[in-house]
Amino acid sequence: MDKKTLLSQAFYWMFIGLLICFGISYVATMNEDMALLVYGAFGGYGYIVYAVLELVLVIVLAVRIQKMKESTAKIIYCLYTALTGLSLGGIFFVYTKSSIAFVFLAAALIFGVFAYIGKKTTMDLSKVGTFLIFALLAIIVLEIINIFIMNNTLNLVLCIACIVIFAGYTAYDVNKAMRIAEAGGFNNAGIYIAFELFIDFINIFIRLLQLFGRRD
Repeated sequence: MDKKTLLSQAFYWMFIGLLICFGISYVATMNEDMALLVYGAFGGYGYIVYAVLELVLVIVLAVRIQKMKESTAKIIYCLYTALTGLSLGGIFFVYTKSSIAFVFLAAALIFGVFAYIGKKTTMDLSKVGTFLIFALLAIIVLEIINIFIMNNTLNLVLCIACIVIFAGYTAYDVNKAMRIAEAGGFNNAGIYIAFELFIDFINIFIRLLQLFGRRD
């Protein structure tokens, strides 16, 4: 598999995932009756159920995607993006649609710049992955702590740090795709990279929205 083919597949499926995610998110919150139906399910624990299912699919994709049939991998990936959309549904209640659109474009710009860096750099960014993992773990720990102390300054710093980390992950994942292609690829490589890039974009988007989103 050549680099161009793998990246084309990855970005195509990432785009499909984003369409599903934001389409589901918008439809689920287009009116009060629909929102009550979607999020009032499971005894009012809809959000929690969707988040748990989303986590389960993340683990399944991360661990089993190389061993799945192509059709199975695509179905699970699409289900995951749909569940992500349900989890994000609340943004249409909290933020204005214009600010969501603006932040989406800003996230796309940041994502595009770092994806380009990852594609064009001649450096092997594999060692950067270790740093990004530890940085992300540190962020998660600090966010758990901040749930209890509710420090606005720390929350601001964490948002900025997350944007930097996932921008770095974008470059890293695109660079990894190039190396996978050079090695001949593997089963469902395009879906695998799309899955990782989808996560990168969504995290950049959410953090930018927290920083710059205008509340409705």
